[in-house]
Amino acid sequence: MVSSSDDRSDQNNNWHEKIKFALLTLSFSFVVAAYTIAKELKDSIFINIVGREYLPKAKLIVIFLLIPAVFLYSYLVDKFRRYQLLSFYCYFYGASLLLFSFFLGSSKVGLYNTDSSPWRLFGWMFYFLLEGFSPFIVGVFWAFANSITTPKEAQGYYGLMVAGSKVGGMGGALLAWYLLSNVSLLSYFYITGDGVIAHQFLLGIVAVLLLFVPWIVKIMMNLVPGYLLHGYEAVYKAEKAKGKEEKPVAGMIDGLKVLIKSPYILGIFGLVFFYESLNVILNFQRLYLLQDAATSVAGFTASLFEQRFWMHFYGLILSLIGARVLMKKFGEKACLVIVPGLISCLLIYFLIFHDSSSILHVFIGLGAVNYAISHPLRESLYIPTLKDMKFKAKSWIDTFGTKLSKASGSIFADFAKAIIPGTSMFFLMYGSFFAVIMGLWFIVAYLLGKRYESAVSKNEIIQ
Repeated sequence: MVSSSDDRSDQNNNWHEKIKFALLTLSFSFVVAAYTIAKELKDSIFINIVGREYLPKAKLIVIFLLIPAVFLYSYLVDKFRRYQLLSFYCYFYGASLLLFSFFLGSSKVGLYNTDSSPWRLFGWMFYFLLEGFSPFIVGVFWAFANSITTPKEAQGYYGLMVAGSKVGGMGGALLAWYLLSNVSLLSYFYITGDGVIAHQFLLGIVAVLLLFVPWIVKIMMNLVPGYLLHGYEAVYKAEKAKGKEEKPVAGMIDGLKVLIKSPYILGIFGLVFFYESLNVILNFQRLYLLQDAATSVAGFTASLFEQRFWMHFYGLILSLIGARVLMKKFGEKACLVIVPGLISCLLIYFLIFHDSSSILHVFIGLGAVNYAISHPLRESLYIPTLKDMKFKAKSWIDTFGTKLSKASGSIFADFAKAIIPGTSMFFLMYGSFFAVIMGLWFIVAYLLGKRYESAVSKNEIIQ
C-alpha cells in the first residue's frame, strides 16, 4: 500500500515538474520570439545594405568566422555551469543588438544609406553576429533543457514546450509584420514613423526579450528542487563521478573529436544537414520572389514576417495535435521516420507545380514540420548523452554543421540557377538531388531512433 506521505511526495514532484516546464516554455517562447524577428531582419538588412547577390558568399564566409566563436564556447562550457552559459550568451546578444539597433539609424552605415555595396562592413558584421544566434542562443537553450530533462519528461512536455514557443514566434512575427506594414503607428509614441525606425524598434525588442531569459531561468532553478534538475539519471551519476575523479580540462576541439568519433552524433549531424540543405535552396528562391514584388525595405521585411507568422501558426497546430500524439503513440523511432515522409510529400508538390505559390507553401510547410516535429525529436536524442555531446559536439553541429549544410545547399542552388523550371533537366537535377537527400534521411532517422530507444529502455548512456 502506498502511504499518504508518498502520495504527497508524488504530488509535490508533479507540481514542481509542471513549474519547471512552464518556466522553460516561457523562456523558450521569448527565445523563439526574438529569433523569429532577428532571423528575418538578418536577411532583409543584409540584402538592403550589402546586396542580395552576396548572400550565398556570406553563408560560406561565416563558416570560417565562427571558428574562434566555437573555440570560445568550448572553453566556456568547461568553466561555466549550464544555466550560466545560457545567461552569458543571452546577455552578450542582448547588449550587442541594442548597440546595432542604435547604429541601424545612422545615415552612413545604417539603412538610411540606400547604396548597397559589398564594402559596407556594418551589413557584414550584423549578418555574422546574427548567424551565431541559432547555435549560441537557441542551441544553448536546448542543450540546457536536455541536460535537466528525462526521456519521459521529454515525451510528455517537449510537445507543449514547442507549442508555447510557436505562440512566441507568432507573436514576434505578427508584431513585426503589422508594424512594418503600418510604420505610422510609431507616431503614437511621439516617434517619426518610417521603415528604418521600425527596424530599430524591432531589433530593440529582440534585445529586451533576450535580457529577460536568464531571469526566468534563475526563477525556475530557485523554485524547482535540485533533484528534479538532474535530467537523465545515468548521465547525471556518470558526470558526478567524473567530476570527483578529476577536474575537467578545457578542450577547444573536444566537440569536434566527439563528432568525428561517435556514429550517433554523426547521425544527428546528418539530420541537420538534410534539413538545412533543402531549406536554403527554397529560401533563396523565396527571398528573390518577395524582394522583386516589394516596393520598399519595410514592405519586403513585412512580407518575410507574414510568411514566418504562418509558419509558426501551422507549427503550433502540428505541435499540439501532431507531435505530442505521435510521440506518445509511436515513440521516437517511428516519429523520426515520419518526418522525411512528410517532407518528401512537400518536395514532390514543389517539383510538380513549381511556381511562386508552391515555393512559398513548401517553404512554410518545411519550416512548420521542422520546428514542430523534427527539431524537438532531434533535440531529445541528446538526452541520454554526456555533457561533451550535449554542449560541445552540439555546438559544432549547430555552427559548422548548419553552416556547412547551408553552404552545400547554396552551391547546388547556384549551380542549378540557370535551369528553367518545368523542363526535363529541372526535374532530373532537382529530383535526383531530393531523392538522394531523402533516401539518406530515412536510413539515418531509423538507425538513430533504434539506438535511442534501445539506450533508454536499458538506462544506458550513449557515447
